[in-house]
Amino acid sequence: METQPLKTKIEAVLAQRDWLLNLLETPDLGALRLDVNQALEELDDLQDEYDATFPGTGESQTIAIN
Repeated sequence: METQPLKTKIEAVLAQRDWLLNLLETPDLGALRLDVNQALEELDDLQDEYDATFPGTGESQTIAIN
């Protein structure tokens, strides 16, 4: 399998982290807050695995954790 298409897809998914953070700030999120938190945790895990698998390529894609 070619690595570039995989990298592109993973980076597209990781780029959605800010959207989830904004959603988490929604006051009427209710029970979905747990799902959003879980999604953020899984994105953080994906970021860690991406950086370990493709060292040096994720440097500019690393997303700061607030």
